[in-house]
Amino acid sequence: MAGGMAPAGVAAQGTATAIFAGGCFWCVESDFDRLAGVTATVSGYIGGENANPTYENHPGHVEAVRVTYDPARVSYDQLLDVFWHSVDPTDAGGQFCDRGHAYTTAIFATDAAQLEAAKASKAAIAKDLPKVVTPIATAPTFWPAEDYHQDYYKKNPLRYKYYRFSCGRNARVKEVWGDKAYQGIKGAVG
Repeated sequence: MAGGMAPAGVAAQGTATAIFAGGCFWCVESDFDRLAGVTATVSGYIGGENANPTYENHPGHVEAVRVTYDPARVSYDQLLDVFWHSVDPTDAGGQFCDRGHAYTTAIFATDAAQLEAAKASKAAIAKDLPKVVTPIATAPTFWPAEDYHQDYYKKNPLRYKYYRFSCGRNARVKEVWGDKAYQGIKGAVG
């Protein structure tokens, strides 16, 4: 569906969707693709002012990833745990070297159960951190990003790894979370 509009919670039968904003969508997509039970990820934009946003024109939108998953293999609570431990939820100004609203964290629930689970998980991690600034909201329309953003880490592995390292993502996540950084994600991150 890249390039077109898709309702927030649409998924194939037997799967469910979740939407997370965690800074650069290339990195969020890469992290969730490594999780057993995730069947697809799509980078895109959500929460902004205009329809059909693009990388050059997405006022108010944040970069996000729509995660399609098999609930029989991975739960929404597990996705939340992976999300929290792969971002810096204390930074209201963006993530790592990417600054500004488009790179802030957020969780967009596709139904009431996700909304409640996300709020409970935020309360739980708030016990370990000085502040958690990640908003949680019901998902508005998710707009897939341009094709060149999809699977960027696979199509451009050297550029992606250089970007992720030089941006300081892994180092900051480890600083925030210690041994809990990237928990639940199989294989090397980055």
